[in-house]
Amino acid sequence: MQRKPFKKKKYHSEEEALIKLQKYCVYQDRCHSEVESKLRELGIYGESMDNVIVELINENFLNEERFARSYARGKFRLKKWGRMKIQQNLKMKRVSKYCIKKGMEEIEEVEYLEVLENMLRKKIREYRAPNFYQKKQKAGKYAIIKGYESGLVWNFIGQFDEKDFK
Repeated sequence: MQRKPFKKKKYHSEEEALIKLQKYCVYQDRCHSEVESKLRELGIYGESMDNVIVELINENFLNEERFARSYARGKFRLKKWGRMKIQQNLKMKRVSKYCIKKGMEEIEEVEYLEVLENMLRKKIREYRAPNFYQKKQKAGKYAIIKGYESGLVWNFIGQFDEKDFK
C-alpha cells in the first residue's frame, strides 16, 4: 500500500488571514474561541492573531454578544434546547458571563414554558410504557437531557393526568 505524501501546512499572512476570517464571520456569527481556532488552522499565532481579532472586532465582523444572542435564539427555536444546555454550550465556547446573560434574554419566558409543555405532552403520547407513571418519567428525563430545569420539568409532569392523554 502506497502512502500519500505528507501535506505541508500552508501559512498565511495577516492580511490573507483577515480576509479569510472576514468571510468566515460573515457566513455565520462566531465566538472568539472559534475564530482563534480557525486562525491556528491558518498558521497565525501570537501578536498576529491578536491583530486579526482586534481588526475583526473593530470592523464588527466579530461580536460575542451578537453571537450569544443568535446562538441562544437558534438552539432554542430550532433544536428546542433548554436554558441549561444553551448556557453550558456557551460556556464551553468560552463566552463571557455577561454575553451569556444577554443571550438568555432572547428566550421569552412564555414561549419557553409553552415549548416545554408541548414537548412533554408529545413525548408522553409517543412513548410505549406499561403505565402512565413510566411514560411521565421517560418524558421528564428527555426534557432534562434537552437542558430544561428539572424543577420546572417535574412541576409540569406533576400536573399531567392520565385521562388527558386518552
